[in-house]
Amino acid sequence: MASDSPDPLMTLCTDYCLYNLEGTLCYLLDNETLRLHPDIFLPSEICDRLVNEYVELVNADTIFEHNENFFTLFSDPRSTRLARIHLREDIVQDQDLEAIRKQDLVELFLTNCEKLTAKSLQTLGSFSPTLVSLSLFGCTNIFYEEKNPGGCEDNLNLTPKDFVKDFTFEGFHRLRFLNLGQITKWVNVESLLRPLASLTALDLSGIQLNDIFFLTQWKDSLASLVLYNMDLCEEHVQAIAQLRKLRHLDISRDRLSSYYKFKLTQRVLNLFVENLVNLTSLDISGHIMLENCSSSSEDEKVGQTSISPEMSSITPFRNLKQPLQFLGLFETSLCHLSHIPAYKVTGGKSEEQVLNAIEAYTEHRPEITSRAINNLFDITRIEHCNQHLRALKLVITALKCHKYDKNIQVTGSATLFYLTNAEYRLEQSIKLRRQVVQVVLSGMESYQEVTVQRNCCLTLCNFSIPEEVEFQYRRVNELLLNILNPTRQDESIQRIAVHLCNALVCQVDNDHKEAVGKMGFVMTMLKLIQKKLLDKTCDQVMEFSWSALWNITDETPNNCEMFLNYSGMKLFLECLKEFPDKQELHRNMLGLLGNVAEVEELRPQLMTSQFISVFSNLLDSEADGIEVSYNACGVLSHIMFDGPEAWMISEPRREEVVDRMWAAIQRWDVNSRRNINYRSFEPILRLIPQGISPVSQHWATWALFNLVSVYPDKYCPLLIKEGGLLLLSDMIKMASARPETKEMGRKVIEHCNNFMDENMDTSR
Repeated sequence: MASDSPDPLMTLCTDYCLYNLEGTLCYLLDNETLRLHPDIFLPSEICDRLVNEYVELVNADTIFEHNENFFTLFSDPRSTRLARIHLREDIVQDQDLEAIRKQDLVELFLTNCEKLTAKSLQTLGSFSPTLVSLSLFGCTNIFYEEKNPGGCEDNLNLTPKDFVKDFTFEGFHRLRFLNLGQITKWVNVESLLRPLASLTALDLSGIQLNDIFFLTQWKDSLASLVLYNMDLCEEHVQAIAQLRKLRHLDISRDRLSSYYKFKLTQRVLNLFVENLVNLTSLDISGHIMLENCSSSSEDEKVGQTSISPEMSSITPFRNLKQPLQFLGLFETSLCHLSHIPAYKVTGGKSEEQVLNAIEAYTEHRPEITSRAINNLFDITRIEHCNQHLRALKLVITALKCHKYDKNIQVTGSATLFYLTNAEYRLEQSIKLRRQVVQVVLSGMESYQEVTVQRNCCLTLCNFSIPEEVEFQYRRVNELLLNILNPTRQDESIQRIAVHLCNALVCQVDNDHKEAVGKMGFVMTMLKLIQKKLLDKTCDQVMEFSWSALWNITDETPNNCEMFLNYSGMKLFLECLKEFPDKQELHRNMLGLLGNVAEVEELRPQLMTSQFISVFSNLLDSEADGIEVSYNACGVLSHIMFDGPEAWMISEPRREEVVDRMWAAIQRWDVNSRRNINYRSFEPILRLIPQGISPVSQHWATWALFNLVSVYPDKYCPLLIKEGGLLLLSDMIKMASARPETKEMGRKVIEHCNNFMDENMDTSR
């Protein structure tokens, strides 16, 4: 089972400080600009965590707001020390790097920071004396002059004449690791890199170079080379074969990105194996083999798999001295072979290979990752996922890393649905399931696409609502209400979203209901109902909408008032008329009106001949067992409780309605199993100690007798806790109470006393 242990103290403190900068590390200068307290000194271990976690929070948590002055907090190396920072996406701008230019950075990873321009190239020079690792992956505009001072021009409008031609890594004497993946095609890589004397790792992903022979200047030092999506030729292969110190070689490609002339051959693989004797990691994913590199089919029938090089099904790898640590074979035919001489293999044959692919390619190759996640989706949908905790964590990471990538959001959110269902739930920690909720909500916020929205809503249905999402209660409600905009045409999403909304307002405290009501919940549900009425359709959306209104108005007077103010009673009458035979609908509507009737200030609005006649007629309903009749009687019981002087209508007469109420109650089976859930008896108990309306008193007593008889374990303790037995005892002594009411009250007390006796602990 995944651990539910708390995060390390360092993580908790870092997050707390970032969410409360002004109250912890900083103060406001002139009520505008954050400044670090003058008596604070933070070592690099803390500063690095603060910066890296800040970037993660800005990208992953919509509640966390980006502060434009944040990086200025680290401008003075006398009070703050930065060493290793990872910055990503468009929150990072030229002025942010400029703010920390005095820091002695050892490691700087910039990923997809598209707002950086050539100004940041000048800043990089400030880090040259100390920088060991540098990544500019996806910083597509950093080699261009800034044309628009307020931001960055679209890359499509940039031309070679705006390109900075005179920048090189002159002076970066300590630089060992360099990632230039996905940078502009205008960069002269050879002249850019020439000053670097001792490169050990180089990533040129997505760059097309006709000649890479210049790489041989590092043949005695280069240990890692990534040429992803470079269309190779014979000259490339010969140059690579001279890099005899290589331990990791990646010549993989995106099979779908474009047409490649190069085809991988047995001779090329033999050349690599023979010359690159230190190789422990090789990625040839996406390649088409020009000739058969695998052993005969007879050799494949051995049965057991093996990673021993001498048994390799891939013939060139039989000359390896030991198995590779990593071998990328994703979207190649070779991944389906039995004997692959590598400890970790990416591919599509097995769950293990697919998970390895997601793990290897998530950060920098979303196009590959989305297809690997799609393979995982097929596994989780059709088969059983054996490493579901690992799979879940990998999908969460991919969704967080690529929140604006449509393919990953679609496939990832669909896979989450299967990975969080009941089959796997018991092994998932609270912490892990909370991470799922957060990444699902971020996906709904970041990508307004029908399939993503549907997948995310379905995934939320795998959670206990509201318990498991209460920590993000306001956020999830806002997103669902946005989805329920009636102008949207996707019925399936509306149906799921209104179901979730209903669950979210069931069994939560009144403060939550009040807050959701103010967010527009009541109006949204009424608009949905109105639209369904216009379409003359009574479906799940209609029924769930009324049910949601029933739940959100429970003991919440403000929401009851909203219902009346937004013409809720008009819709109630129209629904009764349009759908006379819909029992579930009637039960939900009457339950809601019971909540409205409990609010003394609102009852006068129910006192019209039309409304009272409707409630009276519903007393005779046999729909949904006794529920419709019971709820109608409940509404009238609260109205009767206000006394004869509040009866402001001539028809129907009060006495006539009272007689119909008595007759209805006498017809009900006191052993009826109920489709209702009381969190408190307070609205019922207030009808007990009074003599102005004996029928209301009898309805309340009958309700208690039914509930403690049928559900004693749940409702006997609740009635005892809320002082109901004392109220019933006093009622039995009242002269105004009817004999049958007193007798029923005695039975309620007897049931509760018996329950207490049976559950008394007699152990010593």
